[in-house]
Amino acid sequence: MSSNREGGKSRARTKCLVDIQNAVQERWEEHKVFEAEPGSKPPAPGEKFFGSFPYPYMNGLLHLGHAFSLSKLEFGAAYHRLRGSNVLLPFAFHCTGMPIKASADKLAREIEQYGNPPVFPAAEENSSSEVVDDCQVAVVPDKFKSKTGKAAAKSGAQKFQWEIMKSFNLTDEEIARFQDPYHWIAYFPRLAKDHLKGFGLGCDWRRSFVTTDMNLFYDAFVRWQMRKLKKLGKIVKDMRYTIYSPLDGQPCADHDRATGEGVQPQEYVLIKMEVLSPFPPKLKALKGTKVYLAAATLRPETMYEQTNCWVLPDGNYGAFEINDTDVFIMTARAALNLAYQHLSRVPEKPTCLAELSGCDLIGLRLSSPLAFSETIYALPMLNILTDKGTGIVTSVPSDSPDDFMALQDLVTKPALRAKYGVQDEWVLPFKVIPIINIPEFGDNSAEKVCSDLKIKSQNDKEKLTEAKRMAYLKGFTDGTMIVGEFSARKVQEAKPLIRKKLLEEATAVLYSEPEKKVMSRSGDECMVALTDHWYITYGEDEWNQKATQCLDNMNTFSGETRNGFEHTLGWLNQWACSRSFGLGTRIPWDEQFLVESLSDSTQYMAYYTIAHYLQNGNMYGKKVSSIMPEQMTDEVWDYVFCGGPAPKSDIPSALLCKMKLEFEYWYPLDIRVSGKDLIQNHLTFNIYNHTTLLPEHHWPRGFRCNGHLMLNSEKMSKSTGNFLTLEQAIAEYSSDATRFALADAGDGMDDANFVTETAESVVFRLTKELTWMELLQNRRHEP
Repeated sequence: MSSNREGGKSRARTKCLVDIQNAVQERWEEHKVFEAEPGSKPPAPGEKFFGSFPYPYMNGLLHLGHAFSLSKLEFGAAYHRLRGSNVLLPFAFHCTGMPIKASADKLAREIEQYGNPPVFPAAEENSSSEVVDDCQVAVVPDKFKSKTGKAAAKSGAQKFQWEIMKSFNLTDEEIARFQDPYHWIAYFPRLAKDHLKGFGLGCDWRRSFVTTDMNLFYDAFVRWQMRKLKKLGKIVKDMRYTIYSPLDGQPCADHDRATGEGVQPQEYVLIKMEVLSPFPPKLKALKGTKVYLAAATLRPETMYEQTNCWVLPDGNYGAFEINDTDVFIMTARAALNLAYQHLSRVPEKPTCLAELSGCDLIGLRLSSPLAFSETIYALPMLNILTDKGTGIVTSVPSDSPDDFMALQDLVTKPALRAKYGVQDEWVLPFKVIPIINIPEFGDNSAEKVCSDLKIKSQNDKEKLTEAKRMAYLKGFTDGTMIVGEFSARKVQEAKPLIRKKLLEEATAVLYSEPEKKVMSRSGDECMVALTDHWYITYGEDEWNQKATQCLDNMNTFSGETRNGFEHTLGWLNQWACSRSFGLGTRIPWDEQFLVESLSDSTQYMAYYTIAHYLQNGNMYGKKVSSIMPEQMTDEVWDYVFCGGPAPKSDIPSALLCKMKLEFEYWYPLDIRVSGKDLIQNHLTFNIYNHTTLLPEHHWPRGFRCNGHLMLNSEKMSKSTGNFLTLEQAIAEYSSDATRFALADAGDGMDDANFVTETAESVVFRLTKELTWMELLQNRRHEP
């Protein structure tokens, strides 16, 4: 009974705060408190403050993670407003790309398969349903703490898209409408706007917009941006390796992924180790073709030393047709990657001529390029990973600790040789051949580090990992070749030359695969494909120098953030900016393609400054306005944003001038607040695009990045039940208590922690303060 009374008091306290916040927010809206207008003259330093936040995807509800990053901007804007600055804080909604389309298509497939409303199989049969994007699933409002029982059961039941939609408190009739991806755009941005208003965001909502061609003004803006980049030579069409979703039939960029954001293609040299005749019985069907064990290596400079190659005894392999004459033996996974890289007789469909086990390959006689030994053999290694490379591994025991220990095991353990049918002549005659001198380790670095670390066998995995780190790093930075035509050259110099030699002699091919596992939002595992797409030439020397100059002059608020940008500028290269599937803006000169979702999101802070003139306060651009979308020509955009000449336009010159002056008043952007995960893409793209499209005095001034948000010291995840949407937090604690707890959660780049007990204590303290103030006021009126 006592617990119920306490719960009732707590709800009454929260209701008191919510009633006050609602009344105050109504007054803000009535008096247009946050609608920002430019001054009559250019602002002096500190007179204006323009901040923005990366617009969130609209495939679900906003959650506390969004609110945490956004609160940093909101608090800063409020501070500058109190100081008397003219503050602009706008907000928009991202609908481009795969998230919405993938969810809508998944829902349609479920309805087709299970009916409308669907009748799903029992929970135990549901374990194989499609991958769920953990940023979309909702949970029952009062389940904030992770539980292993009910929450786990719940997550299983919510793997279907229909169940996810059900958790948004939608009726069956309403859910069915979400088969249309544009219904998502009509529904979720409006809901998000309401929740942000409830949060008390000091936003100029007149400037809000949605992306995609559902808003023709923003669509025209993105088309202008893409045409301008192409005109400047920053967009090219080329064949490039890219992370690719076979199910979607297109590249899978960071924001198209359910898992694996930031993963890049990893390029290998695929060494063609020819199988010598006579073929064993398992390979008889391949007679008349050239058969190769295809070994993926990152170290082509070590190929002189090959003493053997390694296969996984219980691994599954196949013999795959590459062209009319060549057959590669490798894992099916590697063959599928190759098939999307123009190395399969049937493009995108690897043809397996024979299924093989690792044991079938042990003892194969091989001729391998650059190897000093004319014939080497395939031997068993027990720790090969078949989800990396091809499952075939070259053996260079003077420089690879793994290879050295595996070979030593076979040499010194007759029982191990007998177990796998390894004949003495396949192993014993082969000696370690020094090929690289490393000052710290000598000519046999693998033997030296294995001895120093007291490694006993190939099963000492932790010690071998450390040994590899030591040997490979020193070998690349300090090593010198002591054999071959590039003898006496540094490894760093020789490596690309040997790679080139192998490729030119057709004794190797290039092969790429994802650095780590990547799953698309459509639920399939991605690979690397060689695709003919449009690319933005990030990383180009001159452009990179300008981006670096911009960063040098920016406030990043922490050294860790600056290091993240410097690192990204060091590796970021051409970026596929076109897609065949999803939502968005069409590439204006090649309309079979859409603009990729991270490429239509780099310059829109400029669009905020004039959006209210174009859209008349309607986020979809559907309200009657004095400007039509088709009037926003490239010449108009250039005039407003780039200092171009006055355009010939039906738009009144006074209105054009007004838009231009408003842009120039608010720009440059003073701060952009974001989670740290966007440094490696969106935020760096933002720098690049500003430095090529706008003059230097309009380049961004500051980016502030923060870590992710935990909930009660655990990762926030809908699938575990440890999750809070923004709407739930406001209903449970009020906007004020939520904001206090967010402010208390943490700062900097480390992950922060929202503690529900903190929010609850704030509710108590605020209402206690209100009671005290009311008591004082009543005493003042006493006789």
